[in-house]
Amino acid sequence: MPGLIRGVARTAAVAGTATAVSNRVSRRQAGRWAEQDARRAAPRPGPFAQPPALSSEDKIAQLKELGELKAQGVLTEAEFEDQKRTILSG
Repeated sequence: MPGLIRGVARTAAVAGTATAVSNRVSRRQAGRWAEQDARRAAPRPGPFAQPPALSSEDKIAQLKELGELKAQGVLTEAEFEDQKRTILSG
């Protein structure tokens, strides 16, 4: 009889552990799926979405940076004018 009780207890422990692990895996997978669904549902800017408007201080800082790049020879006059127009129009 002690062998039978020990066997039943071992079976119950194994079954309980398996159930706990299975439930944990299920919860974790459900969380992952919910996270994926949330990412898919999150609004994403379209290909033609406008960037947020810059403040005048930001525009001035960008124009100064462009001027430095032009002075260093990194930008051509045409590239400088194009970028300047883009910044000022935004």
